[in-house]
Amino acid sequence: MDPKYQALFTPWKIGNVEIKNRIVMCPMGGTSLFGWMEHTGNHFDKEAAAFFLEKAKNNVGLIIPGIAPIKSTFMNQWLYKNKKMFAQLKEYMEEIHKTGAKLFIQITAGMGRSWAIPTPLVMLHNMPVVRDLIKPIFNIPYQSASPSELPSRWSEKVTCRAITVKEIEEIVEAFAKTALMCKEAGVDGVEVHAVHEGYLLDQFTLKYTNHRTDAYGGSFENRYRFATDIVKAIKERCGKDYPVSLRYSVESKVKDFCVGALPGETYTEIGRDMEESEKAAKYLQDAGYDMLNADNGTYDSWYWAHPPMYMPRNCNLEDVAHIKKFVDIPVVCAGRMEPDVGAKAVEEGLIDAVGVARQFLADQEWVTKLLEDRMEDIRPCICCHNACFNMAHYKGVANAQSIYDASHIARCALDPRVMQSDKYAIKPAKKAKKIAVIGGGIGGMEAAILCAKRGHTVTLYEKSGVLGGVFIAAAAPSFKEKDKALIAWYNREIAKYPAIEIKLNTEVKDISSLNADEVIVATGAKARKLPVKGAELGIEAIDYLLGKQPVGDRVVVIGGGLTGCEIAYELSLAGKSPAIVEMQNDLIVSDKICLANTSYLRDYFTLHKTPVYLESRVTEIRKDGVTVQGKDGKITEVPCDNVIICAGYTPAPVTTKGVHVIGDASKVGSLRTVIWQAWDVAMKL
Repeated sequence: MDPKYQALFTPWKIGNVEIKNRIVMCPMGGTSLFGWMEHTGNHFDKEAAAFFLEKAKNNVGLIIPGIAPIKSTFMNQWLYKNKKMFAQLKEYMEEIHKTGAKLFIQITAGMGRSWAIPTPLVMLHNMPVVRDLIKPIFNIPYQSASPSELPSRWSEKVTCRAITVKEIEEIVEAFAKTALMCKEAGVDGVEVHAVHEGYLLDQFTLKYTNHRTDAYGGSFENRYRFATDIVKAIKERCGKDYPVSLRYSVESKVKDFCVGALPGETYTEIGRDMEESEKAAKYLQDAGYDMLNADNGTYDSWYWAHPPMYMPRNCNLEDVAHIKKFVDIPVVCAGRMEPDVGAKAVEEGLIDAVGVARQFLADQEWVTKLLEDRMEDIRPCICCHNACFNMAHYKGVANAQSIYDASHIARCALDPRVMQSDKYAIKPAKKAKKIAVIGGGIGGMEAAILCAKRGHTVTLYEKSGVLGGVFIAAAAPSFKEKDKALIAWYNREIAKYPAIEIKLNTEVKDISSLNADEVIVATGAKARKLPVKGAELGIEAIDYLLGKQPVGDRVVVIGGGLTGCEIAYELSLAGKSPAIVEMQNDLIVSDKICLANTSYLRDYFTLHKTPVYLESRVTEIRKDGVTVQGKDGKITEVPCDNVIICAGYTPAPVTTKGVHVIGDASKVGSLRTVIWQAWDVAMKL
């Protein structure tokens, strides 16, 4: 191991519990040991249990599974009433402890206005008769109950009701009972979720979401009462030595409802500012909390708690390190933490441990690889949220996420085996075959590697001189350093398999000459032509990203999807003046891209006054500008030096007959779709 990481592998304590190293696997929704939305009612989730046991065997110090609602999402069951579940948990904890790891169970009071209400349930929320009929199975008003009557983060059509004092008292009691059952099951501690990320307990602490006039609103002490009542109740039931962590946001980073503050921005905080946080951290410690598992943000500024690739690495470290000065308990920092930076921060006493979440999805062995000085073998997380947390939102639509994805969060775009071992597993082929893979992009490389792992021999054909395909262009922007690292990882990984022959600068036009038992086509897509006068004057997005055509200072980007917005963002970072023209009523209208990612870009363009023409189309492109027509027919002339066209793509398979077509060559999608399709095909050959 490189000595610069040594500080990460020193022991520390949370209360009386010693943790063997300073790496904390932070909680991710969808990985609860007590199940998630794919089941009715509470249960011991064997898939999650296997998932965490594998991480424990791979040298993580402390594991905190995803949130367990104190009352289940379905069937309205209190956690503590399922004795069978805790008996299974006790047996499981014995296996965890054999590895030397420790595990805390995270319990949530609720989500309040941050509950990502699925679009189909918005209508039911506003139909009292139907809503009441389904309450025994799915209690919609309970899920979004908030400190006060508040607007939902997700739907302007939903108003969240105020939770009652009786419900608060029931939740406090349920926390104490559940914590005791965790203790009796051998769980090393519990984490209270959360004065963090704008969830229910956090909403109580914040003035802009707590308008109560009773004992839970108004003064500082009243606003933090719900959170302090919980830890006091747990300590009374479990004893003062039983560790209780708190998920904590140092600052809210919020300017208004649904409007966050970007890094470096000067703004007026309406949530928890640093002055209050200094006081709150000490107050929460004195109430009984034994650790702060910290970062920043709320769902109104979601990119702080779930940083996309646009956010700086180690984005929360400065604030978390500052708050540590005001407490005596351990403080963990999460948020795109890099191991070298985290190790240095631990060594200098700025924080006590490094919190990591999504990297464990992208590569479950990354801690072991770091210990073995195999950093180059770690598959990087690219912060895409395409499978782990892809709750999507845009104007007029609440949570556009599919029902399947809503019940299967905490999966990984780069590795479909994550939390899906029943569906995806590498098994030897019954018969070794000769496989031809046409296209050396990510999908082609993934398919080739999988086929080789299963015992096939593979020939990979790529018409260019390099591997990576269209993802090379996608990874070109300055903020895509992890995407570039992923391409490098694939190139190193595929070279490890002697069974794979790579033929570069080889275009396949006739598959009959390949002498293959099976052919996989992964030739990607081609840019859609824009039926606009002067379209030949525009620059295709890929040509711009690959540096084939330079642009001037004023650039119009046609298409406000993800590609267009990322190009406009990169242009702005370079000091240029982009404008975006989009036919939809919002930017990045997609049911697959997380709000944490899209809200950053939307907030960025608003802050930087980037002209955005929604519900508009370009009717003519000229050398000196474009003509834009709005939905109302209004014509606007937009001067510019260049036009970049991001009008989408259409599949471009070399053939579809007698072959297996994957990725964009089949249907234009994302990195998740091409990798998962590579598995779907390769595992059947």
